[in-house]
Amino acid sequence: MAKARSPMLNDEPVDPDIDLHIPAQRQEARQNQRPVIAVVAVGGAVGACARYGASLAWPTPPSAFPWTTLTVNAVGCAVIGVFMVVITDVWAAHRLVRPFFGTGVLGGFTTFSTYATDIRRLVDRGEARTGLAYLVLTLVVAIAAVWAASVLTRRIVQWRQR
Repeated sequence: MAKARSPMLNDEPVDPDIDLHIPAQRQEARQNQRPVIAVVAVGGAVGACARYGASLAWPTPPSAFPWTTLTVNAVGCAVIGVFMVVITDVWAAHRLVRPFFGTGVLGGFTTFSTYATDIRRLVDRGEARTGLAYLVLTLVVAIAAVWAASVLTRRIVQWRQR
């Protein structure tokens, strides 16, 4: 069975239960997305402000290794690991909690665009090896943080349920 396609959305796949040729269903699809977009935007602003606060509290001099960015990304990834276990295994969250906190707050808090800029800055300063090490270290730390936090959270939840 082929997925429904929308001529209005550049031929991107859409919900197969919605026929976008029917104006009422097209309007319903738009209305259902408005709250999600709003909470992601608000959450993103909150997360970006928290990240900015971290950069003010622990500024990184231009010639130094970007420890603040690495730490912010590691903490954000660990929090997403905890959050995903909590909302999938423990708590039946409202449908807007995940987009608000997971996509919005944590998406705004973690800063992979600054990470890319930091790598570029290191390479431009002639520190290509450090830039490569930072590139790999951040990816490893981010993945390890999500994994470790989710495993630890799941164990704590199981322990508390006994």
